[in-house]
Amino acid sequence: MPVMPRRKRKQFYVRRKVCRFCVDSQLPIDYKDATTLRQFVTERGKIIPRRISGNCARHQRRVTRAIKQARLLGLMPYIPTIQPA
Repeated sequence: MPVMPRRKRKQFYVRRKVCRFCVDSQLPIDYKDATTLRQFVTERGKIIPRRISGNCARHQRRVTRAIKQARLLGLMPYIPTIQPA
């Protein structure tokens, strides 16, 4: 039985995401700063996971806690606002 040669697959390099809070230690995670926290929430209102956002575990926990605190105080919505048609 003849052996078929394997096709070579292209190697691709996936760049490791870097936590923006670790890089810039002056960047605060504050529940009152809703504009910064909106970057970590989808348009449907879900918190973006750390494998997508690139945050480290420590800062992802702080971001999640700040988002939940801002939602509780009414600074951020729990659900997206519906646009009138």
